[in-house]
Amino acid sequence: MNEAFHIISDGSCDLSPELAQEKNITVVPFYVSFDDEHYFKENVEIGIRSFYQQMVEKKGVYPKSSMPSIQDYEEAFLPFAKTGMPVICICITTKFSGSMQSALNARTLVLEKYPQAEITVIDATINTVLQGLYVLEAVSLRDQGVSYQDTVARLEEIKSTGRIFFTVGNMEYLKHGGRIGKVSALAGSVLDIRPVITLKQGEIFPSGIDRGRKRTLKKVMDLLLEYLRESPLGIECYSITVGYGYDIEEGIEFRDQALSTLQESGYDIKEIPVYQIGATIGVHTGPYPLGFGIIERGIHPRLK
Repeated sequence: MNEAFHIISDGSCDLSPELAQEKNITVVPFYVSFDDEHYFKENVEIGIRSFYQQMVEKKGVYPKSSMPSIQDYEEAFLPFAKTGMPVICICITTKFSGSMQSALNARTLVLEKYPQAEITVIDATINTVLQGLYVLEAVSLRDQGVSYQDTVARLEEIKSTGRIFFTVGNMEYLKHGGRIGKVSALAGSVLDIRPVITLKQGEIFPSGIDRGRKRTLKKVMDLLLEYLRESPLGIECYSITVGYGYDIEEGIEFRDQALSTLQESGYDIKEIPVYQIGATIGVHTGPYPLGFGIIERGIHPRLK
C-alpha cells in the first residue's frame, strides 16, 4: 500500500489487531492490571476475551488501566520519522487519560532527533469503539487520496459530531472507577436501576435511568433516533457501530433489533458493524456495556 501518511492510535480505539493490520494502522496499547502490580499490554499480553472473563469470574475485583508511556509512543513514531513519512496520531479524550500528553512528549523527543518529521497529535475527544470509527474515517480519507493537511483539518471538523449512547449491567464499576458524577446522583442505589449515558466532547452525561436491561436499551435506541432526527444530514453521512463488552450474542441481537427499528423508521441502512469495547473503558463500565457509537463520515455524499 502506497501511503501519503501513516495513522497511529492509542489502544482506546478498540480496533481488533486483525482490523488494524488490514487497514495499516499502528495501535499503541494501553495496559491493564487486576492486582495493581502486574500490568499487561492490551491485545498483546492479554486478550480482550480473557480480560472480560476475569472480570466475570472475579467479582469484587476491579481492574485498572494505565496509559501508554512516552517511550511506547516514541517507539511507534521513530520508524516513520526516519523515513520521512508524516504521521497522524489519534488519542483518547484528554478528559479520561493522559495518553495524549505522552504522545506529545514523545513527539518532542522525536523532533529533537529528526527535526523534519511531521507528527500531528489529535485529541479525539471520544473513546472506545467511537474512537475506532474516527480512526477508520482517517483511514478512509487517507486511502481516497486526501492530503495530510486536509485529512487533519477534516478530522478536526467531524470529531464534535461523535456520540456514544450506552448503558451498563449495573452501577458498580462506574462508582468504583469514579466516572459516574451526576449519573450516581440520578440512579442512587435503587434496586435494578440502571443509567443511560451519553458521551460527547470528551465527557459523560446522564441521559436517563430505568429498571432492567430491555428498558434501558430502548432508551439508548431512542437517543440514537433523536440524534438522527435532529441532524441536518442523512444517515448515509454517518458511520455507526454497536459496541458490546463480554456478551457478543447480546451485541449482535441488539444490532439486529437496531437495524429493524431504523429501517421501520424510514432510514436506508443495511448494516451496522459490531465491535467489542476494550479494557481501557471496560474497567469503568464492567463486563456488560452496550450501546451505539456514531460520527459524521470523513467523506460522505454531500462532500463529493
